[in-house]
Amino acid sequence: MTSLPDAAKALLDAPEFATVATIEADGSPQTSVVWVARDGDDVLFSTIHGRRKTDNLQRDPRLSVLVYPRDAPYQYLEVRGEAAIEEDPSASLIHALAQKYTGAERYTGDDGTDNRRVVVRVRPTRVHWRG
Repeated sequence: MTSLPDAAKALLDAPEFATVATIEADGSPQTSVVWVARDGDDVLFSTIHGRRKTDNLQRDPRLSVLVYPRDAPYQYLEVRGEAAIEEDPSASLIHALAQKYTGAERYTGDDGTDNRRVVVRVRPTRVHWRG
């Protein structure tokens, strides 16, 4: 496994948006903007079962995550790796991310839906940090 530099960890711990790129069935890229968290050197994001990125990752777990600070866009972190999809029945990660990014106590976007939350855990195989 590849380790993240301390400055890259600090960037992931800040409320900066990330772009996730997955691979479509035809080999073309599919991108999504997500909120991210970190667990050691793993990058985590929450999504919903049945979304394109989830379906793509179940078929091909390779992905790339790009994060940069809005006030310094030439500083960035790219993490390439393989995704592991974990069920999150209590939606604990999306609630923690809502707190981090918006200050809200919990995420309310799934209220009144039958959305099934999952956590995508990205285990880095390649890290490119430009600080």
